[in-house]
Amino acid sequence: MYYSREKTMKLAVFDFDSTLMDGETIDFLAKPLGLEKKVASITKEAMAGRLDFFESLVERVSLLKGLEYQKAVDICKDLPLMPGAYQTVQELKKMGYKVVCFSGGFRIGTTPAKEKLGLDADFSNILHEKNGILTGLVGGDMMFGFSKGDMIQRVQAMLGVSVENTLVAGDGANDVSMFPYASKKVAFCAKDVLKKEANIIVDKKDLTQILNHI
Repeated sequence: MYYSREKTMKLAVFDFDSTLMDGETIDFLAKPLGLEKKVASITKEAMAGRLDFFESLVERVSLLKGLEYQKAVDICKDLPLMPGAYQTVQELKKMGYKVVCFSGGFRIGTTPAKEKLGLDADFSNILHEKNGILTGLVGGDMMFGFSKGDMIQRVQAMLGVSVENTLVAGDGANDVSMFPYASKKVAFCAKDVLKKEANIIVDKKDLTQILNHI
């Protein structure tokens, strides 16, 4: 009797905003309300690690109160993907990686991107709506600064993936918690707070640059 030896499972986890997607979802959503600059300034401070992620997320989402939910969905269908996103995901999958997205942003943004890019899964937050209008409330799996580190351990355990066979890529402070659980730690066009923890640094807006380090 012959047994086929299974390939070693590998995992690649990408942040969404300013990593897989070129920009910040919440900034795009704030634009119709005329609050883009206010929201962007809070986002910048949070990604640099100068604000608590949970508190900044709650504050920013509260500013979206009153936006039509369908308008938010429509905006998120057309978010600009980062140059090289398609090619990078395809190449990683050819190498045997399961490719997933972790985002402190929102499922209405990550799920369309998951479908376009062929990701294996997306983990993100939910914008609460009532009667077709955003209430300014948010909930989900990625609410805290430690959430990505918590989730990556759970996904690794479920798939049977080792730290050695894990790659992570992000740009901001809420990605730091993933880095201890990956051998390949990519800071992509990142804030200094993340670069300090990385062993791969890409400063060009081209995700295919990551492939040069694998």
